[in-house]
Amino acid sequence: MFRPLSIFIGTRYTRAKRRNRFVSFISMTSMIGLALGVLAMIVVLSVMNGFQREMSSRILGMVPHATIVGVKPMDDWRPVAAAAMKNPEVTAAVPFTQMDGMFSYKGAMQPIEISGVDPAQEGKVSIVAQHIVRGKLDDLKAGEFGVVIGDITARRFRLNVGDKLTLIVPEISTAPGGITPRMQRLNVVGIFKVGAELDGSMALIHMADAAEIQHWQPNQVQSVRLAVKDLYAAPNVSADIAASLGSGYKPDDWTHTQGSLFSAMKMEKTMIGLLLLMIVAVAAFNIIATLIMVVNDKGADIAILRTIGATPRQIMAIFMVQGTVIGIVGTLIGGVLGVIAALNVSALVGWLERVSGQHIFSSDVYFVSNLPSELQGGDVLLICTAGFVLSFLATLYPAYRAAKIEPAHALRYS
Repeated sequence: MFRPLSIFIGTRYTRAKRRNRFVSFISMTSMIGLALGVLAMIVVLSVMNGFQREMSSRILGMVPHATIVGVKPMDDWRPVAAAAMKNPEVTAAVPFTQMDGMFSYKGAMQPIEISGVDPAQEGKVSIVAQHIVRGKLDDLKAGEFGVVIGDITARRFRLNVGDKLTLIVPEISTAPGGITPRMQRLNVVGIFKVGAELDGSMALIHMADAAEIQHWQPNQVQSVRLAVKDLYAAPNVSADIAASLGSGYKPDDWTHTQGSLFSAMKMEKTMIGLLLLMIVAVAAFNIIATLIMVVNDKGADIAILRTIGATPRQIMAIFMVQGTVIGIVGTLIGGVLGVIAALNVSALVGWLERVSGQHIFSSDVYFVSNLPSELQGGDVLLICTAGFVLSFLATLYPAYRAAKIEPAHALRYS
């Protein structure tokens, strides 16, 4: 089958010969280094995607995606919920009240964010019911002042279901200071554990109890909590709904409370990706050393090719083909192995834990007790493309040097 001269000779130079096995060995190490760099990038970025997915599902499964907050307490939240459900991005709308306070127990205190919820409807917008480890969410009864606390709070105060603690919330008054503390005794009816800092900063009570603490009517709530299909569309969705309801309502969403966390996670992934790309770059630029050695070794061959009519462009193409073949093969091998490793890294870590008897990610220390991995096709494509591009760029200088070799000079000193 016909092949262009540059491709024919370039691919032959990549195969081992008796008198240039050292050059072939260097070519092989360059290929292996590139494969390992690509593999490492795919696995590490997949693990970071997995951790981001776990944090997103846990944290954003607990906090509101978006809320429509009333300027004053809502007497009837259902019309607001009905208006919100007309938006195709909204999947659920439930009543919600939020307030800040302090937990007090035997002299110890802790800041807390209290969510007043309807236990019968909370499952539509939250994952808390799936993560109750003691008690149950349905034990929140109006008028009984029950509370569901996080695992970190329970361990900090050494609380269990049935214990009582005091909630302190600020209350505006006519006293000289303007604010006086209001205390309410609460009964622990459940403990949740989602494996995030929310286990120590969040608690749930019945929305009727929250209204009584705020001196509202039992049916009044602060806002309507929304669940949306696309989390990143939550700001626009809530703003549109609030605008359609009029000036008595204002929007809020998760980016105001958790946006900095996810921005930091995104930045961390970007920076680690750039650092790992340096490994790929080092492996790719090893191709420069390989091709320079090949050019020096093949000086006489280049001179002969020039004397029989090969152009400088063809000579340059020969070594570009050789370097590109090394880069393509190394990148493809690394990509395939990286995909396989990323798909099986969780099972591999689990197997190592069983064999060694040691927990690498202990649930007592880490929020995530396993090594999650989420392979994304965009990451694989980007990494492999970067490997190809860097490999190709690494061929330009050696190929240029080969094209500049003068036949007479090369044959004289060969």
